[in-house]
Amino acid sequence: MPEAPEVQNVLNYLQEQLQNHKITSVEISHPKLSGNMDYHEMEKKLTNQTFHKFFRHGKYLVFELDDLDWISHLRMEGKFLIEDKIPEDPKINKHIHAKFHLDNGKWLLYMDTRKFGRMQVYPRAEDYYSLPAFDKVGPDVLSDQFNAKYLHNKLKNRKCAIKTSLLNQSIVAGIGNIYADEILFDAGLDPRSISSHLDLEDCKKIVDAAKQILSESVKSGGTTIRSFEYGNHLSGTYQDSLKVHQKAEEICSRCHGTIEKVIVNQRSTYVCPACQIRK
Repeated sequence: MPEAPEVQNVLNYLQEQLQNHKITSVEISHPKLSGNMDYHEMEKKLTNQTFHKFFRHGKYLVFELDDLDWISHLRMEGKFLIEDKIPEDPKINKHIHAKFHLDNGKWLLYMDTRKFGRMQVYPRAEDYYSLPAFDKVGPDVLSDQFNAKYLHNKLKNRKCAIKTSLLNQSIVAGIGNIYADEILFDAGLDPRSISSHLDLEDCKKIVDAAKQILSESVKSGGTTIRSFEYGNHLSGTYQDSLKVHQKAEEICSRCHGTIEKVIVNQRSTYVCPACQIRK
């Protein structure tokens, strides 16, 4: 699943291509894609709307239109493509579940091989974060609201592993499996540490590491390990900077110990037990 850096790069690409363009027609072929209304109603609402502003919150894309907020979550395999025409290849076309014709003649296409992605449309709000889609979503990992004091307060009564807490989108939005491993390695904390055992200084290390690592990944186009790409087959390169994720049996770059693969709450997790402290 794309995490905050990958979603940010998708957003940057879409803003470059869609800014101030109007949607002239909409066709949705997967009814469940529309998460908060009948899909025919979503087709009508989005028709003749113009793109004005673009935001990311965690793993969500937010498009501010004329009088609507359009929110999209790509989930596992969702992709937005911008094409001069609809692809004729049936192997590609069967995975295109929404087609948006633009006023410049191009097509914004939503493709999702697993059909997990969802879209929601709401009347424009002064603060998009107040919309129902974000009722159970915490502050964005790169926002000022995500700080050591906030995190420490959220963790103080939690008995689960710290990695599990970082993956909880109601605590902090935008961190997934890859970056949780990298953040905790940088912070020197074992991902199996009990959340409530961490002190304020530990939380500061986590927040600082999260902001630095994810900001660097944004600049690198995100991490491409499996199928992530955006735009015209663009992909990220941050996978070349990963220090522990998917590096089981390799030598730790910090202490020269051996990186291990363990399971934390059913998630494959990579840790150097020699230099990541377990609390």
